[in-house]
Amino acid sequence: MKIGVLAIQGDFAAHRRRLEELGAEVVEVRKPEQLDEIDGLIIPGGESTTFLKVLGKAGFRKLQDFVQSRPTFGTCAGAIMLASRIENPSQQGLGALDVTVRRNAYGRQINSFIASGSAVAEMGAGGPLEMVFIRAPKFENIGREVEILARQGEDPVLVRQGKVMASTFHPELSDDPRVHAAFLSLVSNGHPEKAK
Repeated sequence: MKIGVLAIQGDFAAHRRRLEELGAEVVEVRKPEQLDEIDGLIIPGGESTTFLKVLGKAGFRKLQDFVQSRPTFGTCAGAIMLASRIENPSQQGLGALDVTVRRNAYGRQINSFIASGSAVAEMGAGGPLEMVFIRAPKFENIGREVEILARQGEDPVLVRQGKVMASTFHPELSDDPRVHAAFLSLVSNGHPEKAK
C-alpha cells in the first residue's frame, strides 16, 4: 500500500512522518502522473488558492479524477479543496465532498488554537482527540451522504463520504495517530476501523 502526500506546499512532511510511524510506504507527490502510482492521497493544509494555481487546469483535472475513485484525506486547505461548495470567498473545488466549506471561519492566523473534541467510536479508544486549528475553515450544509466522525463543540470537524475524509483541523500536528490510522484503514479495507 503506497500513500501519496501532495507536496506542493503546507506541512506535508509532518503527514509523511505520521504515516511512516504507522508503517505506511509514503511518496511525496509533486507531478500529476505520480497519482497513477499510489493507493491513497493526503492533501495537506496550506493555501487552497495556491494549490489551484500550481496545479493548473491539467493537474486539477487529474486530481479530480483521482479523488472520485481512490481514498483521499484533506486537512484544512485540503478539506477546502475536496468540497463541492466553497465560500468566503467562493472558489473552485474538486466536488468530492457534499459540504459547503467556509474559509477562515475561526478567524485569522492570530486566532489559531488547540482544542479537544469528541469522535465516533470507530476512531478508537483513547479519549478526546487533540485538534490543532490554524486559520481553519468550517463545514456547513452537510449532505446526507456525509458522516460526521468528530466534533469540536457543536461543529463537525472530521467527516467522511465514501472514500473521502476531511478535517478542518491538523491531525499531523498532534501526538494522536488515530485520524491517520483511520485513513490507512480506509485505504486498505474501504472502511475506517478502530485505531489500535
